Amino acid sequence: MKQELIFGAAYYDEYMPYDRLDKDVEMMKAAGINTVRIAESTWSTLEPREGQYDFRHIDRVLERMEKNGIQVIIGTMTYAIPSWLAKKNPDILAVRKSGQARYGARQNMNIMNPVYRECAGRTVRELIRHVALCPCVIGYQIDNETKHYDAYNESIQAGFKQYLKERFQTVEALNRAFGFSYWSNSIADWDDLPDVRGTINASYGCEYEKYLRMKVSEFLEEQADIVREYKREDQFLTHNFDFEWKKFGYAMSPDGYSYGVQPGCDHFLASKAVDIAGTDIYHPTQDHLTGAEIAFCGDEIRSLKNDNYLVLETQAQAFKEWLPYEGQLRLHAYSHLASGAGGLMYWHWHSIHNSFETYWKGLLSHDMESNPTYEEAAVIGKEWKAHGKKMSGIKKRNRIAVLVSNESLSAMKWFPADCELSYNDIVRWIYDSLYEINLECDIISAYSEDIEKYDMTVVPALYCVNKEIIERLNKFVRKGGVLVSSFRSFVADTDVKVFCGRQPYGMTECFGMSYNQFTKPENAKVFGKKCSFFMELLRPETAEVLYGYEDRNWGKYGAVSRNQYGKGSAYYIATYLEKNVLKEILKRAAADAEITIPEYQWPVTIRNGENAEGKKIHFILHYSPEEQNINNPFEKVKEVFTGTEYDNGQTIKLAPWGVCVLEEK
Repeated sequence: MKQELIFGAAYYDEYMPYDRLDKDVEMMKAAGINTVRIAESTWSTLEPREGQYDFRHIDRVLERMEKNGIQVIIGTMTYAIPSWLAKKNPDILAVRKSGQARYGARQNMNIMNPVYRECAGRTVRELIRHVALCPCVIGYQIDNETKHYDAYNESIQAGFKQYLKERFQTVEALNRAFGFSYWSNSIADWDDLPDVRGTINASYGCEYEKYLRMKVSEFLEEQADIVREYKREDQFLTHNFDFEWKKFGYAMSPDGYSYGVQPGCDHFLASKAVDIAGTDIYHPTQDHLTGAEIAFCGDEIRSLKNDNYLVLETQAQAFKEWLPYEGQLRLHAYSHLASGAGGLMYWHWHSIHNSFETYWKGLLSHDMESNPTYEEAAVIGKEWKAHGKKMSGIKKRNRIAVLVSNESLSAMKWFPADCELSYNDIVRWIYDSLYEINLECDIISAYSEDIEKYDMTVVPALYCVNKEIIERLNKFVRKGGVLVSSFRSFVADTDVKVFCGRQPYGMTECFGMSYNQFTKPENAKVFGKKCSFFMELLRPETAEVLYGYEDRNWGKYGAVSRNQYGKGSAYYIATYLEKNVLKEILKRAAADAEITIPEYQWPVTIRNGENAEGKKIHFILHYSPEEQNINNPFEKVKEVFTGTEYDNGQTIKLAPWGVCVLEEK
């Protein structure tokens, strides 16, 4: 990635109520914006009739941006189809459990339909061929927040049947693996395979989701291959991976924001299609701003390529609940850089005057004039132009890994620990606790072969595992690593069949304990604090019980254990604890791994790395409306913006929602 920080916004000349391109460019330059992203949602404008192309809006924008020194990222427009395409083939619109989608919304199609793929590929080819030689075009975003859209079309299920035939070879093997004998689900012929929409079998349902995620990756690979036929060597490919929304809320709902592992796309598989990982990150703000969503999403996206990434969409004003307080937009921006972002782009430049996202506001409000959010963005732009080299190319060498799993996410939709506790709730419970005590981590796939490079590995609710993962984790601890596991881990194989053996399966020697019963806490406490949702009843063997249940019925069982295994140690947390108790366990595990526990905790968040110049750099991010003083925890450092030097222990003043970036001398 270029070492210049990208600072920009999505720009839609097609949506403008009147021609103001020159004025917009003028305001962009004044704000320090150096990049715009265009085209990704405008298929019907670029191809109003099949085979008839109109690139006037593209050409207008490219000409002005080239003239004014602003870079452009071209998005392929295939995530929102034109009406003529919806009419071309009935199978193009996705069939969901509720019935066939109707035309109108975006992402309502069957991305596996061959007619859709042919038309999409042809349109992408025409677009990229048209723009590839334009000097200001620096890269391409393929599609947009691609997922499988919960499609159950007959054509997709036919492909799934072929996939199962290739995997299992015989129906007998399929019946055995999925336990199809239950409730007379077993089949004698492949043509008897039932519609997935009606299944009560989690193995079958989860395998279908896995198949769909594989097809998402294939779709992105196909688009990437087309773009690579035409792109220049100095142009990059990216994609804006997004996340599960809080409480399954829709993006237009105020309670929706980027929250957890994406169920509709396997980021670790799909990211192989791109050169630079990109992402869309939206989060609460005002009094609810914590920085946790920025950090979580950034840590996952950075880990896809173990490299810098691009925030291709994030909020400017957005909803009324998200209008940032003074100082917060700047805090957002540096929070992204602190996780390793190579830049950020707002969605979007201007507020749209009609249709679905009218009140998802951009940098400019509907009057298209300057406003406090735009003016704070200009402060960021000025700072990045002056000091961006000090904060670009940030590399992070974290010693802690959090393992996540799409298979476990799918399985726990079928078998949740509690109806009010999802897989992603457990992931964020652990991640947020690490974040709040300033223990930085990478978020990696459970299938990663890089586990041994870390000193501490955390596995939240790793429900589904294969024997390779089990052996890798056992080996990790034996060789000196520290493992921390939550409840509902090591339960089932990757076909979602519960293991026949003591739980946690394959790990009882490592953890030095086992259990064969679990229940819902009623009045049980751990360390004087109530536990919630779910509790496994641990029976120690070689393990030390750090905390037992304080309960008249379950008091003889362990709740948190620690076991010395080989050269390492393994912690097991059998219930959902209050975060302050969980944090103490994580601190103890980090101490076992000889990881220093930072002095400060949230709302003072400290993120560390090494910049492109090879110097250590520290971001101190203050998520509070109150002023606060801290003692400089580093050796001699210099503040990037002011040049102020601080010795170790010297007082640093943090403004409300303030940022301090320090470079070691």
